[in-house]
Amino acid sequence: MTTEMQNEAEIFRGTTLGETRLKDRRSVRGTPKTGMPAFVLGEELAALADTDPRIVVATADLASANRTNDFRARHPDRFFNFGIAERNMITAAAGMASSGLVPFVATFASFAAILGAEQIKTDCAYPRQKVRVVGTHSGMSMGFYGSSHHSLEDLGMMRAVADLTVACATDADHLRGLLRIAVDQPGAMYIRLGRGRDPKVYDAVPDLAFGRAVTLREGRDLTILATGSTVRASLDAAEALAADGVTVRVVDMWTIAPLDVAAIEAAAGETGAILTVEEHNLTGGLGSAVAEVLVDLPRIPFKRHGVPDRFVEVGPPAALYAHYQLDAPGIAGVARELLARKG
Repeated sequence: MTTEMQNEAEIFRGTTLGETRLKDRRSVRGTPKTGMPAFVLGEELAALADTDPRIVVATADLASANRTNDFRARHPDRFFNFGIAERNMITAAAGMASSGLVPFVATFASFAAILGAEQIKTDCAYPRQKVRVVGTHSGMSMGFYGSSHHSLEDLGMMRAVADLTVACATDADHLRGLLRIAVDQPGAMYIRLGRGRDPKVYDAVPDLAFGRAVTLREGRDLTILATGSTVRASLDAAEALAADGVTVRVVDMWTIAPLDVAAIEAAAGETGAILTVEEHNLTGGLGSAVAEVLVDLPRIPFKRHGVPDRFVEVGPPAALYAHYQLDAPGIAGVARELLARKG
Protein backbone atom coordinates (compact mmCIF):
# COMPACT_ATOMS: atom_id res chain seq x y z
CA MET A 1 0.00 0.00 0.00
CA THR A 2 1.39 3.41 -0.93
CA THR A 3 1.58 6.27 1.56
CA GLU A 4 -1.08 8.13 -0.39
CA MET A 5 -3.46 5.17 -0.30
CA GLN A 6 -2.84 4.75 3.43
CA ASN A 7 -3.49 8.41 4.15
CA GLU A 8 -6.74 8.31 2.23
CA ALA A 9 -7.89 5.12 3.88
CA GLU A 10 -7.34 6.56 7.36
CA ILE A 11 -9.66 9.47 6.74
CA PHE A 12 -13.08 8.50 7.96
CA ARG A 13 -16.47 9.97 7.39
CA GLY A 14 -17.61 9.82 10.98
CA THR A 15 -19.96 7.67 12.93
CA THR A 16 -23.46 8.66 11.96
CA LEU A 17 -25.87 5.84 11.26
CA GLY A 18 -25.12 4.15 7.98
CA GLU A 19 -22.10 6.34 7.34
CA THR A 20 -19.07 4.40 8.43
CA ARG A 21 -17.75 4.44 4.88
CA LEU A 22 -14.43 6.07 4.30
CA LYS A 23 -13.89 9.60 3.20
CA ASP A 24 -11.39 10.52 0.59
CA ARG A 25 -9.04 13.48 0.68
CA ARG A 26 -11.41 15.73 -1.21
CA SER A 27 -14.15 15.45 1.38
CA VAL A 28 -11.74 16.35 4.16
CA ARG A 29 -10.50 19.31 2.18
CA GLY A 30 -14.11 20.34 1.71
CA THR A 31 -14.56 20.65 5.46
CA PRO A 32 -13.54 24.07 6.85
CA LYS A 33 -10.37 23.73 8.90
CA THR A 34 -11.93 25.75 11.70
CA GLY A 35 -14.45 22.97 12.18
CA MET A 36 -11.88 20.23 12.61
CA PRO A 37 -10.09 19.58 15.92
CA ALA A 38 -6.92 18.74 13.96
CA PHE A 39 -6.51 22.40 13.11
CA VAL A 40 -7.51 23.90 16.46
CA LEU A 41 -4.74 23.05 18.93
CA GLY A 42 -1.93 25.31 17.68
CA GLU A 43 -4.29 28.00 16.49
CA GLU A 44 -6.13 28.32 19.81
CA LEU A 45 -2.93 28.20 21.87
CA ALA A 46 -1.46 30.94 19.69
CA ALA A 47 -4.52 33.10 20.28
CA LEU A 48 -4.32 32.55 24.04
CA ALA A 49 -0.61 33.34 24.00
CA ASP A 50 -1.29 36.70 22.34
CA THR A 51 -2.49 38.01 25.69
CA ASP A 52 -0.82 35.58 28.10
CA PRO A 53 3.01 35.66 28.05
CA ARG A 54 3.19 32.62 30.32
CA ILE A 55 2.09 30.19 27.59
CA VAL A 56 4.80 28.21 25.81
CA VAL A 57 4.45 25.13 23.58
CA ALA A 58 6.68 22.12 23.05
CA THR A 59 6.48 19.03 20.88
CA ALA A 60 8.55 16.00 20.00
CA ASP A 61 9.04 16.24 16.23
CA LEU A 62 5.28 16.28 15.58
CA ALA A 63 4.56 19.96 15.01
CA SER A 64 2.91 19.23 11.70
CA ALA A 65 0.86 16.26 12.87
CA ASN A 66 -0.53 18.04 15.93
CA ARG A 67 -0.64 21.49 14.31
CA THR A 68 1.54 23.15 16.93
CA ASN A 69 3.35 24.58 13.91
CA ASP A 70 0.50 27.11 13.85
CA PHE A 71 1.72 28.28 17.28
CA ARG A 72 5.34 28.27 16.11
CA ALA A 73 4.48 30.52 13.17
CA ARG A 74 2.99 33.15 15.51
CA HIS A 75 5.23 32.80 18.57
CA PRO A 76 8.53 31.26 17.38
CA ASP A 77 10.40 32.43 20.47
CA ARG A 78 8.01 30.49 22.71
CA PHE A 79 8.04 27.22 20.76
CA PHE A 80 10.38 24.31 21.50
CA ASN A 81 10.95 21.15 19.45
CA PHE A 82 12.68 18.54 21.59
CA GLY A 83 13.02 15.95 18.86
CA ILE A 84 12.12 12.38 19.72
CA ALA A 85 12.73 12.88 23.44
CA GLU A 86 9.29 12.85 25.03
CA ARG A 87 10.43 12.13 28.58
CA ASN A 88 12.99 14.93 28.50
CA MET A 89 10.37 17.25 27.07
CA ILE A 90 7.95 16.64 29.95
CA THR A 91 10.66 17.05 32.57
CA ALA A 92 11.85 20.27 30.93
CA ALA A 93 8.26 21.51 30.89
CA ALA A 94 8.07 20.93 34.64
CA GLY A 95 11.15 23.12 35.00
CA MET A 96 9.52 25.83 32.89
CA ALA A 97 6.38 25.64 35.03
CA SER A 98 8.45 26.02 38.19
CA SER A 99 9.62 29.35 36.72
CA GLY A 100 6.07 30.63 36.25
CA LEU A 101 5.44 29.57 32.65
CA VAL A 102 2.42 27.48 31.54
CA PRO A 103 3.80 24.91 29.09
CA PHE A 104 1.59 22.85 26.78
CA VAL A 105 3.53 19.82 25.52
CA ALA A 106 1.94 17.85 22.69
CA THR A 107 2.73 14.54 21.11
CA PHE A 108 0.88 11.33 20.22
CA ALA A 109 -1.09 10.02 23.21
CA SER A 110 0.73 6.69 23.05
CA PHE A 111 4.03 8.51 23.67
CA ALA A 112 2.75 11.26 25.98
CA ALA A 113 0.81 9.24 28.52
CA ILE A 114 2.41 5.82 28.31
CA LEU A 115 6.04 6.66 27.58
CA GLY A 116 5.94 9.77 29.77
CA ALA A 117 3.91 8.35 32.67
CA GLU A 118 6.76 8.46 35.18
CA GLN A 119 7.65 12.08 34.31
CA ILE A 120 3.98 13.14 34.45
CA LYS A 121 3.64 11.59 37.90
CA THR A 122 6.94 12.57 39.51
CA ASP A 123 7.92 15.81 37.77
CA CYS A 124 4.48 17.33 37.10
CA ALA A 125 1.70 15.96 39.32
CA TYR A 126 3.60 15.43 42.57
CA PRO A 127 5.03 18.99 42.75
CA ARG A 128 1.73 20.29 41.25
CA GLN A 129 3.42 22.06 38.36
CA LYS A 130 1.13 23.65 35.76
CA VAL A 131 2.21 21.44 32.87
CA ARG A 132 -0.45 20.55 30.29
CA VAL A 133 0.43 17.29 28.56
CA VAL A 134 -1.64 16.99 25.39
CA GLY A 135 -1.99 13.49 23.96
CA THR A 136 -3.16 13.64 20.34
CA HIS A 137 -4.22 10.81 17.98
CA SER A 138 -5.61 8.85 20.93
CA GLY A 139 -7.43 5.52 21.04
CA MET A 140 -7.14 3.48 17.85
CA SER A 141 -7.43 6.49 15.57
CA MET A 142 -3.93 5.83 14.21
CA GLY A 143 -5.46 2.86 12.42
CA PHE A 144 -2.77 1.24 10.33
CA TYR A 145 0.09 2.24 12.60
CA GLY A 146 -0.71 -0.56 15.03
CA SER A 147 -0.40 -1.16 18.75
CA SER A 148 2.74 0.97 19.23
CA HIS A 149 0.74 4.03 18.14
CA HIS A 150 -2.64 3.11 19.66
CA SER A 151 -3.38 4.52 23.11
CA LEU A 152 -6.11 2.47 24.70
CA GLU A 153 -4.64 2.56 28.20
CA ASP A 154 -3.90 6.25 28.70
CA LEU A 155 -7.05 7.22 30.58
CA GLY A 156 -6.63 4.32 32.99
CA MET A 157 -3.01 5.23 33.65
CA MET A 158 -3.56 8.97 33.95
CA ARG A 159 -6.62 8.86 36.19
CA ALA A 160 -4.66 6.71 38.64
CA VAL A 161 -2.15 9.53 39.19
CA ALA A 162 -3.00 11.71 42.19
CA ASP A 163 -3.48 15.45 41.76
CA LEU A 164 -3.67 15.16 37.97
CA THR A 165 -6.58 16.69 36.03
CA VAL A 166 -7.61 14.43 33.13
CA ALA A 167 -9.88 15.65 30.33
CA CYS A 168 -10.97 14.57 26.84
CA ALA A 169 -11.80 16.92 23.96
CA THR A 170 -15.03 16.18 22.09
CA ASP A 171 -14.86 18.30 18.94
CA ALA A 172 -13.24 21.51 17.69
CA ASP A 173 -15.37 23.97 19.68
CA HIS A 174 -15.11 21.83 22.79
CA LEU A 175 -11.32 21.75 22.44
CA ARG A 176 -11.24 25.55 22.28
CA GLY A 177 -13.29 25.78 25.47
CA LEU A 178 -11.14 23.18 27.18
CA LEU A 179 -7.87 24.94 26.33
CA ARG A 180 -9.20 28.27 27.57
CA ILE A 181 -10.00 26.96 31.04
CA ALA A 182 -6.89 24.78 31.14
CA VAL A 183 -4.53 27.75 31.40
CA ASP A 184 -5.50 28.69 34.96
CA GLN A 185 -6.47 25.28 36.34
CA PRO A 186 -4.17 24.53 39.31
CA GLY A 187 -1.71 21.63 39.11
CA ALA A 188 -0.77 19.32 36.24
CA MET A 189 -3.09 18.13 33.51
CA TYR A 190 -3.47 15.48 30.81
CA ILE A 191 -5.65 16.42 27.83
CA ARG A 192 -6.69 13.65 25.44
CA LEU A 193 -7.44 14.46 21.81
CA GLY A 194 -8.58 12.23 18.99
CA ARG A 195 -7.10 12.07 15.50
CA GLY A 196 -8.54 15.49 14.79
CA ARG A 197 -11.35 14.58 12.46
CA ASP A 198 -13.99 14.05 15.12
CA PRO A 199 -17.54 14.89 13.98
CA LYS A 200 -19.14 18.09 15.24
CA VAL A 201 -21.10 17.95 18.50
CA TYR A 202 -21.21 21.54 19.80
CA ASP A 203 -22.67 24.50 17.88
CA ALA A 204 -20.42 26.98 19.68
CA VAL A 205 -17.58 27.06 22.19
CA PRO A 206 -19.17 25.63 25.36
CA ASP A 207 -18.90 27.09 28.85
CA LEU A 208 -16.93 24.36 30.64
CA ALA A 209 -15.80 23.72 34.20
CA PHE A 210 -13.62 20.83 35.34
CA GLY A 211 -15.70 18.33 37.28
CA ARG A 212 -18.91 19.28 35.50
CA ALA A 213 -20.16 17.04 32.67
CA VAL A 214 -22.39 18.36 29.88
CA THR A 215 -25.85 16.91 29.28
CA LEU A 216 -26.42 17.04 25.53
CA ARG A 217 -29.74 15.22 25.31
CA GLU A 218 -32.41 14.46 27.87
CA GLY A 219 -34.10 11.06 28.26
CA ARG A 220 -35.97 8.89 30.75
CA ASP A 221 -35.14 5.27 29.88
CA LEU A 222 -31.34 5.12 29.77
CA THR A 223 -28.30 7.35 30.16
CA ILE A 224 -25.30 7.04 27.86
CA LEU A 225 -22.16 8.50 29.43
CA ALA A 226 -19.70 9.00 26.57
CA THR A 227 -16.37 10.71 26.15
CA GLY A 228 -14.20 11.98 23.29
CA SER A 229 -14.77 10.55 19.84
CA THR A 230 -17.73 8.44 20.95
CA VAL A 231 -19.99 11.35 21.94
CA ARG A 232 -21.25 12.07 18.40
CA ALA A 233 -21.88 8.38 17.78
CA SER A 234 -23.77 8.13 21.07
CA LEU A 235 -26.01 11.04 20.12
CA ASP A 236 -26.74 9.36 16.80
CA ALA A 237 -27.47 6.09 18.58
CA ALA A 238 -29.90 7.92 20.87
CA GLU A 239 -31.66 9.30 17.83
CA ALA A 240 -32.03 5.80 16.41
CA LEU A 241 -33.40 4.51 19.70
CA ALA A 242 -35.94 7.34 19.75
CA ALA A 243 -37.48 5.74 16.67
CA ASP A 244 -38.07 2.67 18.86
CA GLY A 245 -39.90 4.81 21.42
CA VAL A 246 -36.93 4.85 23.80
CA THR A 247 -35.69 8.15 25.22
CA VAL A 248 -31.99 8.28 26.02
CA ARG A 249 -30.08 10.87 28.00
CA VAL A 250 -26.62 11.53 26.55
CA VAL A 251 -23.96 13.09 28.75
CA ASP A 252 -20.52 14.23 27.57
CA MET A 253 -18.24 12.97 30.36
CA TRP A 254 -15.28 14.97 29.12
CA THR A 255 -13.89 15.61 32.60
CA ILE A 256 -12.51 12.27 33.76
CA ALA A 257 -10.66 13.59 36.81
CA PRO A 258 -12.30 15.24 38.60
CA LEU A 259 -15.33 13.13 37.69
CA ASP A 260 -18.85 14.58 37.83
CA VAL A 261 -20.18 12.22 40.48
CA ALA A 262 -23.41 14.21 40.86
CA ALA A 263 -24.24 13.72 37.16
CA ILE A 264 -23.74 9.96 37.49
CA GLU A 265 -25.87 9.75 40.61
CA ALA A 266 -28.62 11.80 38.96
CA ALA A 267 -28.55 9.62 35.85
CA ALA A 268 -28.79 6.46 37.92
CA GLY A 269 -31.76 7.76 39.90
CA GLU A 270 -33.65 9.39 37.06
CA THR A 271 -33.17 6.96 34.15
CA GLY A 272 -32.51 3.68 35.97
CA ALA A 273 -29.87 2.34 33.57
CA ILE A 274 -26.39 3.50 32.52
CA LEU A 275 -24.20 2.67 29.52
CA THR A 276 -20.66 4.07 29.33
CA VAL A 277 -19.06 4.44 25.89
CA GLU A 278 -15.39 5.15 25.24
CA GLU A 279 -12.63 4.55 22.68
CA HIS A 280 -10.47 2.95 25.35
CA ASN A 281 -9.75 -0.42 26.88
CA LEU A 282 -12.59 -1.53 29.16
CA THR A 283 -10.03 -1.74 31.94
CA GLY A 284 -9.41 1.47 33.83
CA GLY A 285 -11.14 4.08 31.68
CA LEU A 286 -14.42 5.97 31.96
CA GLY A 287 -16.45 2.82 32.51
CA SER A 288 -14.29 1.81 35.44
CA ALA A 289 -14.53 5.31 36.93
CA VAL A 290 -18.32 5.26 36.69
CA ALA A 291 -18.47 1.74 38.15
CA GLU A 292 -16.59 3.00 41.20
CA VAL A 293 -19.42 5.47 41.76
CA LEU A 294 -22.29 3.07 41.06
CA VAL A 295 -21.03 0.42 43.45
CA ASP A 296 -22.15 2.63 46.33
CA LEU A 297 -25.65 3.19 44.89
CA PRO A 298 -28.74 0.96 44.64
CA ARG A 299 -28.07 -1.56 41.86
CA ILE A 300 -29.28 -0.70 38.35
CA PRO A 301 -28.59 -2.20 34.89
CA PHE A 302 -25.11 -0.99 33.91
CA LYS A 303 -22.73 -1.83 31.10
CA ARG A 304 -19.28 -0.62 30.08
CA HIS A 305 -18.83 -0.41 26.32
CA GLY A 306 -15.37 0.10 24.85
CA VAL A 307 -12.50 -1.89 23.42
CA PRO A 308 -12.09 -5.45 24.72
CA ASP A 309 -9.04 -6.15 26.87
CA ARG A 310 -6.83 -7.14 23.97
CA PHE A 311 -4.65 -5.46 21.34
CA VAL A 312 -6.92 -4.22 18.58
CA GLU A 313 -6.87 -5.07 14.90
CA VAL A 314 -5.12 -2.86 12.35
CA GLY A 315 -7.13 -1.03 9.71
CA PRO A 316 -8.95 2.18 8.78
CA PRO A 317 -10.41 3.86 11.90
CA ALA A 318 -13.97 3.77 10.56
CA ALA A 319 -13.70 0.02 10.00
CA LEU A 320 -12.26 -0.44 13.50
CA TYR A 321 -15.09 1.57 15.07
CA ALA A 322 -17.64 -0.57 13.25
CA HIS A 323 -15.81 -3.78 14.20
CA TYR A 324 -15.76 -2.88 17.89
CA GLN A 325 -19.35 -1.53 17.82
CA LEU A 326 -18.21 2.00 18.61
CA ASP A 327 -20.13 3.54 15.72
CA ALA A 328 -23.75 4.62 16.10
CA PRO A 329 -25.35 1.33 14.99
CA GLY A 330 -23.07 -0.62 17.31
CA ILE A 331 -23.78 1.60 20.30
CA ALA A 332 -27.52 1.44 19.62
CA GLY A 333 -27.32 -2.36 19.55
CA VAL A 334 -25.48 -2.51 22.87
CA ALA A 335 -28.01 -0.08 24.37
CA ARG A 336 -30.89 -2.30 23.26
CA GLU A 337 -29.28 -5.28 25.01
CA LEU A 338 -28.95 -3.27 28.19
CA LEU A 339 -32.54 -2.03 28.01
CA ALA A 340 -33.72 -5.63 27.68
CA ARG A 341 -32.11 -6.32 31.06
CA LYS A 342 -33.95 -3.35 32.52
CA GLY A 343 -37.28 -4.76 31.34
